[in-house]
Amino acid sequence: MTPTTWLQQPRILRVAAPLGVGALFLLIWQLVVEVGHIPSYLLPGPLVIAQALVAHAPTLFLALLMTLKVTFFAFVAATLLGTLAALLFAQSRWLEMSLFPYAVMLQVTPIVAIAPLIIIWIKNTELALVVCATIIAIFPIISNTTLGLNSVSGNLNNLFTLYRASRWQRLVRLRIPGALPYFFGGLRISSGLALIGAVVAEFVAGTGGQGSGLAYQILQSGYNLQIPEMFAALILLTLAGVALFVLMVVLSKWALKNWHESAMDR
Repeated sequence: MTPTTWLQQPRILRVAAPLGVGALFLLIWQLVVEVGHIPSYLLPGPLVIAQALVAHAPTLFLALLMTLKVTFFAFVAATLLGTLAALLFAQSRWLEMSLFPYAVMLQVTPIVAIAPLIIIWIKNTELALVVCATIIAIFPIISNTTLGLNSVSGNLNNLFTLYRASRWQRLVRLRIPGALPYFFGGLRISSGLALIGAVVAEFVAGTGGQGSGLAYQILQSGYNLQIPEMFAALILLTLAGVALFVLMVVLSKWALKNWHESAMDR
């Protein structure tokens, strides 16, 4: 075995292991449904779900695009606003102590409780959905980035003080680079929460019609007892969430690979 092959083997295992577990799970699921003669309106098997996914592909993928559109705008808004809030907190300890508890309150407030109000206040339904999803997705970015900005090495901080660095130089050359791993960790969490927030907001809004998202398709399938279609929509949501997480992991490794231990090949 060459050194190159040996170095690539852990990566292959990291991909093959979860795929193998997933394939085994699907096989057991299909066997349980067939052996137990479970009707599809109670628990459809993977093959029936796949058939439903193919049969309703145009409708489901159009709905997925609408949900991803809300997710994208909410994620961008949460990233910008969360980063700005964290940078603001980093400039003043008093500001952080005064405002950070309100960020926590925003996080722990159930979105299903305030989403109806947001939808009433904001006449544009799509904008209301984006606001709801942003509220859910913003806290991990604020929390992680603030933690990163405050986790500066004491020795490096003393070195910058020794060289009489200005606050701007200390922020740009020390605190922000040191906070990047925390920031990208927040992005990984926030990307999934933005998708969850979009789906929850769609559930609460109950928007239907041609421009509806996957949440509406799930609701309609459940009402009509079209359980295979409902599972197909759920699988699309799951795959979209996994894809977002993987995208954030790739982005993090690309940004940090040349200098931070967390992104170096192991």
